[in-house]
Amino acid sequence: MEELAREAGIPVRTVRFYRERGLISPPRREGRIAWYDDHHLARLRTIAGLLERGHTLTGIADLARTFESGRDVAEVLGLGEPTEETPVRLTPEQLADYFEGEVTPENLAAALDLGYLAADGDEIVHISRRLLEVSAELVREGIPLATVLSAGRQVREHADALAELFVGILRAHGDEAEPPQLRPLARAVVDAELSMALDRRLRREDPDPPSRERAS
Repeated sequence: MEELAREAGIPVRTVRFYRERGLISPPRREGRIAWYDDHHLARLRTIAGLLERGHTLTGIADLARTFESGRDVAEVLGLGEPTEETPVRLTPEQLADYFEGEVTPENLAAALDLGYLAADGDEIVHISRRLLEVSAELVREGIPLATVLSAGRQVREHADALAELFVGILRAHGDEAEPPQLRPLARAVVDAELSMALDRRLRREDPDPPSRERAS
């Protein structure tokens, strides 16, 4: 426990308090020796990040109990059927490999707050393989993970508004709770409009486009 506290940068009494509150799992015991590992350290860093964002210990404890209650991962993450996204199970080490040097307590707390990540036993679950791969690619392109997560929060707000628009339109003119054409039509419209919006934005920001040679 002393070594774990030193690695986490907190007092031993805090680790003991978290253990008593169920915020970290029991250590593996060999006789009188208690072994803590990287999973315990990752949990302590996540708790620190959540506290910095204004979460209470009671709220964090409730969240930890939910994650470890054996409920289905989709239920823990707030996913309901139908969904086209595939959750991904990762070890803390695998998550660190995706975002080398960017898995900080602050970024972990932001990802948890967004619902991108959840803890399920000794594993971490990402809500969407597509989002995981795209986020990792953006970080590899030099964009800080904190910026990616902030953008994700803004995109979600717009996506929620678009989903409400399309669901309202199709339900108003049909009898089914989820019309079968809802998802493909909504994706097609949003993809086309986003493509054209990017064209408009890039043209406005390029004051001197390359000239085209004219045939004589």
